[in-house]
Amino acid sequence: MWWYNLGIGVYSGAVKMVSPFMRKAALWYQGRRDIFRKLEQAVGGSERIIWFHAASLGEFEQGRPVMEAVREYYPSYKILLTFFSPSGYEIRRNYSGADWVFYLPADTPRNAARFLDTVKPEMAVFIKYEFWLNYLAELSRREVPTYIISAGFRPDSIFFRPWGGAFRRALRSFRRLFVQDADSQALLAGIGVTNVTVAGDTRFDRVGRIADGARRLPAVEDFAAGGTVFVAGSTWPPDEEILVRLINVNPGMKFIVAPHEMDEKRIKEMAGAVRGGAVRYTEYGEADDGGEKQLLIIDTIGILSSVYGYGSYAYIGGGFGVGIHNTLEAAVYGIPVIFGPKYQKFNEAVSLIREGGAFSISNGAELSEILDSLIQHPTIAETAGQKALEYVNSQLGATAVISEALSTTI
Repeated sequence: MWWYNLGIGVYSGAVKMVSPFMRKAALWYQGRRDIFRKLEQAVGGSERIIWFHAASLGEFEQGRPVMEAVREYYPSYKILLTFFSPSGYEIRRNYSGADWVFYLPADTPRNAARFLDTVKPEMAVFIKYEFWLNYLAELSRREVPTYIISAGFRPDSIFFRPWGGAFRRALRSFRRLFVQDADSQALLAGIGVTNVTVAGDTRFDRVGRIADGARRLPAVEDFAAGGTVFVAGSTWPPDEEILVRLINVNPGMKFIVAPHEMDEKRIKEMAGAVRGGAVRYTEYGEADDGGEKQLLIIDTIGILSSVYGYGSYAYIGGGFGVGIHNTLEAAVYGIPVIFGPKYQKFNEAVSLIREGGAFSISNGAELSEILDSLIQHPTIAETAGQKALEYVNSQLGATAVISEALSTTI
């Protein structure tokens, strides 16, 4: 695995080099400085620990229902939650469902051994992906029960490539793999991995709970009062370009846009480009005419899942980049969902389109055409929303399957 360890070292070094110039890199690097001293001070001792690891925020939300269930099954145990990415750690560093939240030290043989010497977990749970070879090898060597939950595998994944031997061997570290679908199970069976359970995707359980306990947002409620509302979440610049054009040709509709990143320049540019006026969520109470504006910009984090509940239609960003964001947060409210062309790697998006609850667009003209059709034919919009909600409800239950299995582990 010399090539893997070399890659980890090069990556860590590159992050350090660019950290003075890139905020995310700086957070990644600074968050791991003195990490073992911090771990030893916080965790070191005689506590009995269950370790959960998430790559970022999305994976955390996916694993959260299982963490909460495990807490109930093992009330005398402490939960350690680690993140790889700053976009997860910085937002959930104070998550009350875990006893400690830390960055995961870089995956070198020395770090993996030292981390496990310090933490001494009695069970380890990886969420969706993050196949860190040294950590998995060390967990296996120590015979720590290790699981992966809500995992999904595709034929083009490294595990099924001729050069993926090290990653195929890493799969043997898991006592059980809880996968999202039968296709993943079949792919794993093809390489001899049979300790697999098709449990489904815990995100469905999570969004169901979020919708049931959706926050009341007075500013959003006031803005949306008496009008039809189009909510666009987790948007990137390519999304925002076509959304601004859509807003300007639909002056009689209210729009709410929640950018994926709080970039001040982008927010100001978007606000200035909307002819019907824009107001920021954090300034809504200061703007006497906020409710008369056409666009509300959500310039804070942590409320998008509740904001979708005020919409009649939803647009999910990211489809003109590396891939769309969470479609289920909107679908659970029973509204039609629209997103860009890069969705094929997301099973739930493919399924939503197949079931008739979502639509994909390739450009701004198609977005405008779909919205016009939904507005002019309310029964189509209502049916699409019902299909979206029915699909979400049909996929509930993964948390119960996984947590019941984990309840007999230690």
